[in-house]
Parts: sequence; C-alpha cells; structure tokens
Amino acid sequence: MAIAAAIFLSVPPQTRRSPASIAAPFRSTSSLHFDSLRSNFSSLKNPNLRVSASSMSIGTPEKISTTSFLDRRESGFLHFVKYHGLGNDFILVDNRDSTEPRITPEQAVKLCDRNFGIGADGVIFAMPGVNGTDYTMRIFNSDGSEPEMCGNGVRCFARFIAELENLHGKQSFTVHTGAGLIVPEIQEDGKVKVDMGEPILKASDVPTKLPANKDQAAVKADINVDGVTWNVTCVSMGNPHCVTFGNGQSQNLTVDELNLAAIGPKFEHHEMFPARTNTEFVEVFSHEHLKMRVWERGAGATLACGTGACAVVVAAVLEGRAGRSCTVDLPGGALDIEWKGEDNHVYMTGPAEVVFYGLVAV
Repeated sequence: MAIAAAIFLSVPPQTRRSPASIAAPFRSTSSLHFDSLRSNFSSLKNPNLRVSASSMSIGTPEKISTTSFLDRRESGFLHFVKYHGLGNDFILVDNRDSTEPRITPEQAVKLCDRNFGIGADGVIFAMPGVNGTDYTMRIFNSDGSEPEMCGNGVRCFARFIAELENLHGKQSFTVHTGAGLIVPEIQEDGKVKVDMGEPILKASDVPTKLPANKDQAAVKADINVDGVTWNVTCVSMGNPHCVTFGNGQSQNLTVDELNLAAIGPKFEHHEMFPARTNTEFVEVFSHEHLKMRVWERGAGATLACGTGACAVVVAAVLEGRAGRSCTVDLPGGALDIEWKGEDNHVYMTGPAEVVFYGLVAV
C-alpha cells in the first residue's frame, strides 16, 4: 500500500495563507491532479508506506468540490476524509456500497501510523444500515483491533454522513454499532449531540472480574496495579471502562502529574479485565466540572474519548462526586455530558471537524 499525498486542507478563513506563503515543495492548486499523482504511485508502492511530499497538492474548500471528490470510484484508490473530535482523529471512509470494510485491519494499522502513514487513532467505515437503521459504523483502531463503539468517532461519523448526503441544518439518524443503536443529532451550531444509550453497570457484563459490591456493579472497588491499590468504578458504554478518582497514595488525583504511558497499559491488560479496558483518570473541580485523561484500549493515550467522558460522569454520580450534568475537560477540549434520570440514557455533546481530504493507493 502507498499513500498518495493528495490533500485538500480544511483551513479556517482567518488562517488561510496565500499560495506564495506555502513553503516548497508544496504548491497551490484549484483541482486535485489525479493524473499526475498516478505517475508518482509506482515509486511509492513499498511495505514502508512512505509519503511523497513532492506529489502533494493543497487547495481550499472554495476551489475544490468535496462532493465530486468523495463520489470518485477509481480502481486501486481509497478516498478518505480525516476528521477529529477534540483531537481524537480518524480516517473516515465511504463504505456505503458494501458490508465489508474496504481495507483490512493490517492496512488500517499502516494508515494510522503517524510517521509513515496518514496518522490517526483509527479508521471508521460508513456502511449500510442493518435491522432498520440508517447506517452502520465500524472502526479499526490504530493497533488493528475493532472496538464496539467510539464516542468521538460517532460525532465525526455524523458530520461525514451529512457531507456525503449533502445534509444541512439540524439532522439526526440511526446508527448500528457493535455497542447497539446510537442516535447522533447534528445541532444548528454544528456540534453533535449523541444519545449514547444506557450505561451497563453489571460487573460481569462490563466485563470485569472485580467482585460486584453495589447492586451487581463494581463501584469504588479496590484493584492492585503494579503494587498500588486503586479505587475504581467499572462502566460499559458498549465498550469497557475503568474509572478512577484516586488510589491509596492519593484520594484526589492531579491528572496532569500522571505518567500515563507507564500506568495506562497496566490497567488495559490487567487480569481483571478479560476484554481489556479503557481507563480514565479523573480530577474533580466541582459538582459540575471534571477533568480526565484517558488510556484507550487499542489506541493508547489520546486527546479525547467520548465514551470515556460518559463513563466518567456515570462513575462520578455513582460515587457521589458529581451531578448528572457535567462539563468534562479532556486534553483536546471539553464535552458536555448528561446522564438523564428519566430514561437512564447518557447524552454527549461536542464538536467534530474536518482536517483534510485525501486519497490512498491500496
């Protein structure tokens, strides 16, 4: 597989630069020069997935038709759009014509590589709906594993679908995921509100081997990680989460002081989590304001995790640390999370933004 460095950047008007200010070897263009890109592919095809900067083209949204770009179906090429939700970034692929992903998990690993690939936390496929839903969303993580769901990813998915279908204004649709039915709603301000469904609290269903200690749930349970006893609450939002607010050494975490790269993998692969786990480390500012850092199963440290933020608020309520409606600060920005008592559903609201458009030879 080789990356064709044809990129359509989405640049806010106030930050756009004139073509003269773009350093060589980049050049401004009013269209994507697919023919010239093809001539460079033969030198790119190698196992190291190298990027050729010499064939890169940069344009602006006014000059390039994104609709015509995404509608192209050329043999041997994969068109994609890179999105991010608070820095949690994904490669979005239009897969609506097939129930099989257009690339393999092994290819996804190469595409997600930040040195030799496009760079992303995962690849998301927009696929035909099943069981009466409008669409299906599948994800390959940067390590090739397939999670059940991703909160930031589903917001990016919603914006991608709106672009593919040329939808404008407030829109909602139903999405089938490995975690069940998810309903994202694009708001008038462009943010996406997502009904994430009901949290799963039964310990064996999360799943965790930690013994249930509160109505079949593991709440403020003790777990020994590398010789330190942590207090954790286990929640599934369709994918497993282990949420901690402190340990035997510090009952009130200062999350910026954590060595996440050292401790995160030890939680992820702990024997108490048979399906591995996402882990959220949380600092409480007030009853309505939390701060978290996350180690994601299959992706490592990321700038944001939507399902993680939902799990954090659920855990904070169960432990009596916060109310049902909170702002959750993540390294990439803030999410608004509400766990409604009326329907027991968790609602997440946050942004999703285009980074750039591109194509890759596969």
